[in-house]
Amino acid sequence: MGGQGSDEKRSLELAEEARETEWQKPSFISELFMGRVATSLIFPFPEQDPADKRAGDEVLEKLRIFLKEKLDADRIDREKEIPPEVIAGLRDLGLFGIKIPKEYGGLGLSQTNYNRIVQLVSSHCASTAVMLSAHQSIGVPQPLRMFGTEEQKQKYLPRLAAGAMSAFALTEPGVGSDPSKMTTTAVPAEDDESYLINGKKLWITNGPVADLMIVMARTNDPREERPEITAFIVEGNAEGLSTEHRCDFMGLKGLQNGLLNFDNVRVSREDILGSMGEGLKLALRTLNTGRLTLPAACGGAMKQTLAMAVKWGKERRQWGAPVAHHEAVAAKIASIAADIFAVESLTWLTSALAERGETDIRLEAAMAKLYCTEALWRAVDEGVQIRGGRGYETADSLRGRGEAPMPMERALRDARINLIIEGTSEIMRLFIAREALDPHLRIAGASATSDKVNFKEAAGFYARWYPALWLPRFKAPGGVALPGRLGRHLRFVERATRRLARDLFHMMVRHRQGLQKKQMLLGRLVDTGAELFAMTAVLSRAASPQRPKGAEQMADLFCRQARRRLNALHRAIYSNDDRLAYKTARQVLDGDYPWIEENILCTWKEEREKE
Repeated sequence: MGGQGSDEKRSLELAEEARETEWQKPSFISELFMGRVATSLIFPFPEQDPADKRAGDEVLEKLRIFLKEKLDADRIDREKEIPPEVIAGLRDLGLFGIKIPKEYGGLGLSQTNYNRIVQLVSSHCASTAVMLSAHQSIGVPQPLRMFGTEEQKQKYLPRLAAGAMSAFALTEPGVGSDPSKMTTTAVPAEDDESYLINGKKLWITNGPVADLMIVMARTNDPREERPEITAFIVEGNAEGLSTEHRCDFMGLKGLQNGLLNFDNVRVSREDILGSMGEGLKLALRTLNTGRLTLPAACGGAMKQTLAMAVKWGKERRQWGAPVAHHEAVAAKIASIAADIFAVESLTWLTSALAERGETDIRLEAAMAKLYCTEALWRAVDEGVQIRGGRGYETADSLRGRGEAPMPMERALRDARINLIIEGTSEIMRLFIAREALDPHLRIAGASATSDKVNFKEAAGFYARWYPALWLPRFKAPGGVALPGRLGRHLRFVERATRRLARDLFHMMVRHRQGLQKKQMLLGRLVDTGAELFAMTAVLSRAASPQRPKGAEQMADLFCRQARRRLNALHRAIYSNDDRLAYKTARQVLDGDYPWIEENILCTWKEEREKE
């Protein structure tokens, strides 16, 4: 037990050191967990500048034609390769340098236009969308723009904009979200002008075909308890770098992703990105920005899913009416549509917030990633159900027997990874919860790794703050006026936000330092915040003069459904089965229920034991 506790503390300390602890700019989500609805950060809804939109429209028009005429998504899924001519065509369109500034050869487009492009590609071929996104959302271009020297930018950005593929190598076979266990090392070479990298990296998207990659490696003595992690720019054809295995997944069949081996790979000191030992901070900031892309990708896939469900729902007749006219199916279609409105609202809101640079978006990006990926999974699951047997059948099989080749089955397979990549839903909830607790920890003079509490200072703050959370409010937050029935939803958001802050405080008092281990409880608090964030984004968009047709009704439906989910989450905070479930899980792990493995065949276990 002592060793396990020591490892846990070491991991927490490393994570704390890598965090951006200073909140220099306001954050809507941070305010939310303190019981405040910062409407000024969300209202009015940020609309895209007309000139910026025209720049994006020009690229989207060419891209739409290219995707339709040159990119066969079913072939990519079938053959597990994105054809060279497709990659060449994307290069010709400049799509390997969407956000790279024009002075370095890129298109220099905004985050909003970048996400519009990702949304379109994702609606057609998820493998291609992830390839492009991994290259420039988390691959070399993004961290290079954020942390690179001018010499590094001049050297690499033009290559990347011209189509050099890139990757981001962080994860290892034994290391997921806990970087304290990283084993890849970079040690000074004999010439003292370069480093030698040794180790393995797993699940590196674009890794097997990358021309350039960011590699995270430990640069201090491996015998030291706490690793110093540094980022390096590595050439994809470097001597000693090889792909041991190309991974094959449930979906995203066209993706080049693999297990990479580094055997004395030499890297110049000039290719250290950022400062020595700053690798984790670089990785976290890169992922914060990279997560902005996932909501756009989810929106594209959800729209494609709904288009297929609507087409089938109107054409297929059962019991004398189209299946979409039956209430059970109609409810699914309406929910998917309402969720799409929310996902798009979050997408364009967070894109605009990132571009403005006036807010701290680490929580907004994480929250949008969490919410939109789970909304996508609900949508494709319901889409398959609406299509029935045909939803389970591949597009090639449907085409082979003369039916419309709707790729619903592929959409389901491709969607599932989004709840895992760039931070699993569980890790996202813990990350958001940690940031949400930060103001309270600072008030109490404590930290995630210390039990010290300044009770006098904390008592002085909470004696004023907590009673104010119970006081009734009679005006909409921020004096925001909304059309029709939407005003009552914003007033609900304000009440529910204060209730969330009270719930968080109650759980802090009840569990104290142990709250960080109550992952199910923290998850419910975070999900509450996510629903409130989505509701606010939806209401802001529905109130915009440039709102899309039917926005008011769609926002009303979404908010009604969100309010029911919020009430259920609130009840579960105080009444749940977490303790019994955890006890049962430990008993299952200890083999206390042998009947669970009776009358099944686990050949994978036998194969592993032979090794």
